[in-house]
Amino acid sequence: MADPEEHPSDLPQCPSMPGTGLLPPELRAWMVLLAATGAVEQRLRSVVKERLDVSHDEFLILCLLAEHPREGLRMTRVAELLGRPKTRLTYQIACLQHAGLVIRRSACGDKRGVEVALTEKARGLLREASGALAETVAGALGHVMGPEQRAAVRGLVPGLHEAAPATPDDHRQTPAHQEEAPAPG
Repeated sequence: MADPEEHPSDLPQCPSMPGTGLLPPELRAWMVLLAATGAVEQRLRSVVKERLDVSHDEFLILCLLAEHPREGLRMTRVAELLGRPKTRLTYQIACLQHAGLVIRRSACGDKRGVEVALTEKARGLLREASGALAETVAGALGHVMGPEQRAAVRGLVPGLHEAAPATPDDHRQTPAHQEEAPAPG
């Protein structure tokens, strides 16, 4: 694994760059996505623990629910979207409920179905942490992707850095432009 303090120019070429490898472009692109996902997850773990005091998997649940304001989602749908076994999800939801971050309720019109939604406490924590989390994602992606890949991904991640990787303390500072952004619904 690369040292997070390395400069991107010190890293080996990105697997999606043109070359004489055996992989077709689709598989090279998939390898870049896997490397990027791994880098983001690795850097996010400590920021998520520090800012939200939840595990990375619990954080993913919170993020998924944050994209479905107020109404929540059925637990079966959360498990499907995250690719998690329902039994593991039940445990994680119980931990989040115990922390006061989600609520569970019966699905409307279906006694067997269970919906889960964010609490106001969770919404507040996500709002407070969003700048540091976004900066961490952008820094991690900027670290593992070459210039062409960063340009391609910038439509999905507008804050993606053009140059050097984030320093370990970058997640503690919130850029001024992110503090002024309206809070998500």
